[in-house]
Amino acid sequence: MDTLIERKQFIIPVRTCETVLTISLFTIFTLTNLIFQPPLWANELLLANNAITTPTLIELSSNIKEEISPEYRKEKFNNRIKNKYQGLKITDVTDGVKHIKMVKYYNGKPVRINIVEVNHKVANDFEIRPAIASKTLSNKRKVRTIAQNNDAIVAINGGFFKPQSGVPLGTLMINRKLITGPIYDRVALGIFESGYEVGRVQLNSKITGNGHTIKIDNINQPRMLSSYILAYTPDWGTYAPASPQYGVQLQVVGNKITEVSSNPLFIPKDGYVIVGPKSKLEKLISAKNVDIKISTNPKWDNVKHIISGGPYLVKDKQIYIDITAQKLQSIGGRNPRTAIGYTKDNDLVLVAVDGREGSSIGLTLKELATLMKDLGCTNAINLDGGGSTVMYVNGQIVNRPQQTGGIALSNVLVVSKKTRI
Repeated sequence: MDTLIERKQFIIPVRTCETVLTISLFTIFTLTNLIFQPPLWANELLLANNAITTPTLIELSSNIKEEISPEYRKEKFNNRIKNKYQGLKITDVTDGVKHIKMVKYYNGKPVRINIVEVNHKVANDFEIRPAIASKTLSNKRKVRTIAQNNDAIVAINGGFFKPQSGVPLGTLMINRKLITGPIYDRVALGIFESGYEVGRVQLNSKITGNGHTIKIDNINQPRMLSSYILAYTPDWGTYAPASPQYGVQLQVVGNKITEVSSNPLFIPKDGYVIVGPKSKLEKLISAKNVDIKISTNPKWDNVKHIISGGPYLVKDKQIYIDITAQKLQSIGGRNPRTAIGYTKDNDLVLVAVDGREGSSIGLTLKELATLMKDLGCTNAINLDGGGSTVMYVNGQIVNRPQQTGGIALSNVLVVSKKTRI
C-alpha cells in the first residue's frame, strides 16, 4: 500500500504581503534619500530635522499602503466617514459611496440635510458624471427618470437651466464633449480621472476662413445679445434657433459651408450651424474652407466632465461667496439648496438641503458655505436649488422636495457604473 505523506501548505495572508511590501517600499524610499541626498550645510540641517518628523513618516507609510492596497483604501475611507459623522445614520450605498442624513438647527429651527460622499478610488467601478434629460437639450425630466435612464445608484440635481425649454445655462461637458458653453463665466466643477478642480470658466472659441478669424461667443446657448455669434451642434436639436435681426446662418459639414440662409437651418449630424449678424459672418460665406477651434480657460487638460453652477461657496479652504460677480443675486435668502465640493482626501461631497417648510427651513448661501467648509471641503460650489433640489439614492428620493419627486429639470450629476469600451 502506498504511504500517504501529508504536506503542509504555508499560505501567507494578503495583509502580511501588503505590510511586507509597504515596509519594503518605505525602506527603499528612506535609503534612496539617505544615499542620494546632497550634504546639508549647517543652516539647512535645522530645517531638515524639523521637516522629517514622525507624523510625516507615518503619513508617508500610510499613503504608500493606500496606493497598493484596495482593502486598506476602503478601510481608511470607512473610518474617515465614521469619525466624521459620529452618531449619525450612515448607509453604505456601495464600496466607496456613503449616504448620511442629518438635522442641524439654525436659530432653534431645524434643517434636514442629505449628504453623499464618494471616494472614486474605492468606488473604482463607478464614475461621477453629468447627464442630461434626453438626447437633445430642449427637454426636461425628473431626477428619478434621468437617474434610472443612466443606471445611477446616486443622482443629484445639476446646474441652472432655462425653465421654458430645459436648456442648461452654463458650462456642461460630458465624456470630453462640450455640450454647452459658460454664462457670465460662472464657476464649474471639473471632473478628472484622478480628481477634481473648481474654477470660473471662460470660452475661447473662433472660426477662421478667407483669412478672417471671428470670435464665437457661445455654444448651444440661448441668445443674450443680437451681436453674438453662436454655434449650434446636434446636441441642441434638429434646427438652429431663429437668426437675430439682419442675421444669417451658415451650415457647416466637415470644413465646408454647405448652406447659407437667414432662416433656421437643419443641424447636420456631422456638423454644426453658426448663427449671427450678417455684417460679421458674410466675410466667411465665400470661403472654400472654414476651421473652428473650441477651448476653455482654464484649459483643464484631460478634463472628462464639467458641470457648472454658482456662486463659489468655498475656495482654497476659505468661505468665498461671489454672488454679485456671477450675477446670481436672485438666489439669495433662505431656500432649499444643492452643493458639491471635494476634500483634501479627494472625497466628493454632494449635499441636498430641504427648505420652505416648518420642519426644514433651508439655508442661506453663507450657511451653506459654512456647512461645506465644516464637512472638510477645500473647494465647493452652489448648484441649482429651490424646487430643483433633489437627491436620489438606490432607487429612492431621500430628501423631501416640495413637489413630489421634484420638478422636471435639465441636467443632473450621477454616480453610475463605468462604461466599458
